[in-house]
Amino acid sequence: MNKITVCPSDDIQSILDTLTAPATIYMKSGVYRAKLTVRCDNVKFVGEDRETTKITYDDYARKPHADGGEYNTFRTYTVCVTGENVVMENLTIENANTSPEKVGQCVALSVNSKRFYARRLNLVSTQDTLFTAPFPDDLVIRYSGLTDDPAYYDGFIPRNQLYMEGNSVQIYDSCRICGTVDFIFGGAEAYFYDCDIVSLADKRNCGYVAAPSHSLKDERGYAFIDCRIMTEGASEGSIYLARPWRDFGKCDFVRCTVQRHISPLLFDKWNDTYRDKTARFGYFELTGAPLSPVPWSHELSAREAQNIIENFERRKRSFNV
Repeated sequence: MNKITVCPSDDIQSILDTLTAPATIYMKSGVYRAKLTVRCDNVKFVGEDRETTKITYDDYARKPHADGGEYNTFRTYTVCVTGENVVMENLTIENANTSPEKVGQCVALSVNSKRFYARRLNLVSTQDTLFTAPFPDDLVIRYSGLTDDPAYYDGFIPRNQLYMEGNSVQIYDSCRICGTVDFIFGGAEAYFYDCDIVSLADKRNCGYVAAPSHSLKDERGYAFIDCRIMTEGASEGSIYLARPWRDFGKCDFVRCTVQRHISPLLFDKWNDTYRDKTARFGYFELTGAPLSPVPWSHELSAREAQNIIENFERRKRSFNV
């Protein structure tokens, strides 16, 4: 296995583009101002310290792009992972924008691979901090086009990130994820274990932790297990645990603690849609604040909660980390 040590003055993208995998990249403490795409498989990133080893950039959705359009959500990432079996540990990945009401979405990490594992990461942004592919089916159809004419493509998402056959399994273990609106979103089978999920202040005074977009065929979606749902500036009752980005979005919260910034209703149906009829949202043993969940959510049984935990443990073992 290749072992490479890098520091903030290095050209990390060039190193990644010529890397022979499998490889481990050790990142010395410091601020890496870089916009990175990790295309190679079987790469592990290990930061010297999660608080002092930071990759940061500041693209945003309303920023004019060189192709004449705006960046839109999916070109704003600081780090984009398209390689398989990528592991990241002890890092901060940041999109440095702090005014989403003015600049729009600001992705910190975009994971577009079928297998990804994160441990002790700090993910920092505001709106749309973490994207977990795959992309919603209807948008794949809309943006794939019926022709190879490049003029058809409007830049909403890079073509090589648009379509993923099958599902994605992602694990976020002992991470800290910060944001304001829909700051964990997408269609992966994703497990968040022992994480701090932090809602920041937002001038719009309304936010959402998760925005899942799973399809009906997906048996498993987002699972938050033993997480702490926290506030750093979000006001009381102003945040919902989740709202469905697409019909059939699936999201479960198991043995999590919530603070009073979370609305007692827990979940929102997404504006004037009818997604309360199709969303698959569940909860089990939530503690820390008064709760009066919407009637279309589901209180999980002890057996259902245990199945979610066992699924997580089985997926974690498969990564052999």
